Amino acid sequence: MKDISIDDRLFCNRFKIDTQSHLIIKDQKVCTEKCDKKPCLNFCPAEVYKDEEDRISVNYDGCLECGSCRIACPHSNIEWNFPKGGYGISHKLG
Repeated sequence: MKDISIDDRLFCNRFKIDTQSHLIIKDQKVCTEKCDKKPCLNFCPAEVYKDEEDRISVNYDGCLECGSCRIACPHSNIEWNFPKGGYGISHKLG
């Protein structure tokens, strides 16, 4: 069997995007005032979280549903749920 690179495997993933995010930052003030290191920016393999001028934005439509962000946030400030049934990521090459 031919070896397939990680990038090629990720390219095969398919997303069905819901209109509502399954990732919610509970309180933006916690991110801006209490969190100096902002680990969510580094732990997320899909780079879903971005540091904007005065807030952390969430681009949930590219989420790999790994759950790293809910573990990485030292303030438990991310509400993470699986997307509603039928939505989210579909892994083609496991």
